[in-house]
Amino acid sequence: MYGKIKFYFYPAKCISCLINYFLTCPTENLNIHSMNKSIYFLLLVVFYGLIGCTPKNSRQLVWSDEFDYNGLPDPARWSYDTGGHGWGNDELEYYTEKRLENARVEDGNLIIEARKENFGGRNFTSARLVTKEKGDWLYGRIEVRARIPSGIGTWPAIWMLPTDWEYGGWPHSGEIDIMEHVGFNPGVIHGTVHTGAFNHMIGTQKGDTIRINDAMEAFHIYAIEWTPEKIDFFVDKTKYFTFMNSGKGSAEWPFDKRFHLLLNIAVGGSWGGQKGVDSTAFPTRMLVDYVRVYQSR
Repeated sequence: MYGKIKFYFYPAKCISCLINYFLTCPTENLNIHSMNKSIYFLLLVVFYGLIGCTPKNSRQLVWSDEFDYNGLPDPARWSYDTGGHGWGNDELEYYTEKRLENARVEDGNLIIEARKENFGGRNFTSARLVTKEKGDWLYGRIEVRARIPSGIGTWPAIWMLPTDWEYGGWPHSGEIDIMEHVGFNPGVIHGTVHTGAFNHMIGTQKGDTIRINDAMEAFHIYAIEWTPEKIDFFVDKTKYFTFMNSGKGSAEWPFDKRFHLLLNIAVGGSWGGQKGVDSTAFPTRMLVDYVRVYQSR
């Protein structure tokens, strides 16, 4: 179970009774010879407080993939977005389906691999895995432990899109980018949200960055904690960005509907390809140790 455990003393009436008893009862009646009343009283208050502790705001695991198998990604959890039409960002790759060269599980990790090869009229291949209709959530903690690829022209992402698009097409129904990284700026991790009012098409997107110098060599946990009030962004235990619900409606906060997760490596594109694409960097991989989703009990 994930969640910070907060302790509190209860019931207050019992503690009040203890205080009254130990302040008024003679020490000899307590049969205590090696400590005075005040010390004993404090110890008892702490003891009874701790045994009465109750977890608050605890979470339970509701969805996960530990990648403890081999072969193609589990079809009960993952589907594929496929094609090579640029994906609205002038991307260069063709996203394939059920192709081990681009998406596979081995040695306890999901591997998404971008390769330089001719396929479907494009010069690169990759994979874009989605949990739509197999893992869709409204609020919770979503965390992915991953090692991201290197190389100029790579654009890996761990992100979320609305499942039902109830407020309209992009960006009106929202987008949550848990992690983005562009290879020409190594080690800079981006966390961003897009909405009708806040999006990169009009230069108003909301987000922040954190530097993780070994992100291409080591695994880190990329996570959000999403509630009706806000979305917090983390790398490992460091919170580096918070997006607050302004209360002004779906144009600023469309995040009251269910979303699903996407994992992919894009190649080139309007952002990832700003400094070109280093063809010698391919093949390159994003490794994912696990994906876990927690929600409040």
